[in-house]
Amino acid sequence: MHHDAAHLLSPSLRADPPADATVARMLAGADGPHAIADRIAAVSREMTRWETNGGLAGWRPDPSLDPRAAGALTDYLASCQALPDWADPARIARAEALFMDMSMLSCTLLFCASLPECYVLPDLSAVLHAAGQLEAHTDYRVRSTAAMIFPVMLEGGLTTPAGGGVAQTLKVRLIHATIRHLILRGSPEDSLGAGPVRPLAVAGGGIYHTLYAHGWDTARNGMPCNQEELAFTLLTFNYVFLRGLRKLGLGLARQDEEDYLHAWNVLGHVLGIERSLMADTMEEAERAFAEIQARGRQLVRAPDPRPALAAALMQAMENEIPLRLLKPFPTLLTRLLCGRDATRDLGLNARLPLLSRLLFTGGLAAVRAIDAVVRIFVPGFSISRMLTRVFGYRLVTRFLMDQTRPLRLPEALLNEVNDATEQWRHDPKAPRWMNRLEARLAGRRVTP
Repeated sequence: MHHDAAHLLSPSLRADPPADATVARMLAGADGPHAIADRIAAVSREMTRWETNGGLAGWRPDPSLDPRAAGALTDYLASCQALPDWADPARIARAEALFMDMSMLSCTLLFCASLPECYVLPDLSAVLHAAGQLEAHTDYRVRSTAAMIFPVMLEGGLTTPAGGGVAQTLKVRLIHATIRHLILRGSPEDSLGAGPVRPLAVAGGGIYHTLYAHGWDTARNGMPCNQEELAFTLLTFNYVFLRGLRKLGLGLARQDEEDYLHAWNVLGHVLGIERSLMADTMEEAERAFAEIQARGRQLVRAPDPRPALAAALMQAMENEIPLRLLKPFPTLLTRLLCGRDATRDLGLNARLPLLSRLLFTGGLAAVRAIDAVVRIFVPGFSISRMLTRVFGYRLVTRFLMDQTRPLRLPEALLNEVNDATEQWRHDPKAPRWMNRLEARLAGRRVTP
């Protein structure tokens, strides 16, 4: 199909031609699921050497890699690593500073807003479900997401040779294209009008065999990891994050919000998302988000994969809360941040213990009232910020900074992430006594 003709298709039927062409070349000559899995494993070993943005130019494939795959990867890096000409380094730097300022709070919003909203689209949830039974491996999804977010949002992540944001994002982009190729058992372009891909008996263990055997109906479900789903996912990490801050009474200035959207749009470009599907203002983002969700809700899947994914995420958070009375709080916070419709979609609308609900609702109202009054006299004061930081700290230490299972990042980048999270232990906006209280609540050693 001609490139211009492809853009006449619905975004749900559009994929990522540069990345898809790379995967088709990369897997050329690999016949059957076992050979494909071996080729992907070899390519994955090569991608672990994509460590920094500046290092991409000097990367050379190992001589043992199939020459077709080697050529495909070399051309992919040459054509896809540049930032768009509309990228503004100053605005990106401002977004990086905002991310660092939100610190542990960012992690709370990731768990209780961004990830749950990712699950709302039925077909996106179906792909996530197929890609490794994620309801049984929630921490894998969280850690994979963090392994992209941190390199992108740390200082210089997208804009400097020493940063790792472009390198990590290009890996994710190629993973998306590989998932499409495996599920469709060929190129997305060839699947259009070709009829459903029938499920097969799984021929071996592991995610590659599972995806290859899964089956898919493009006419009914759209393309796996299609442009609309990618654009929606981008919105969950910029718009939903900013919306969550507003709902917690911690909203940013308009220019700061738009700078944050801009930085993520630059990431979206590197990830292969079409510019026309990105939002530059909160108003545009709100409309796009609502429209995509409305279209997604028209599709009915049986069985519905969304409640199981959401339940697993909530359970993972509950496991980190020692007090029984407070265990429903992650679900209650997710309901607040995601809204009634998403709560119903995710099956999170079951009745919770009355005392927990009263404590959450009453506590939230009291915190907002106290914050509003005290901020008049003490700028930067926020109990809401402190409490969400406490919860974020527990999630960070459990899921992201567990020394027995470090994030899958190059060592230098992992050290940078560790340094950043160490800085997050102290909130520069809070008075000393609030930092000491936060440390006690989070179970950290209280410094003098």
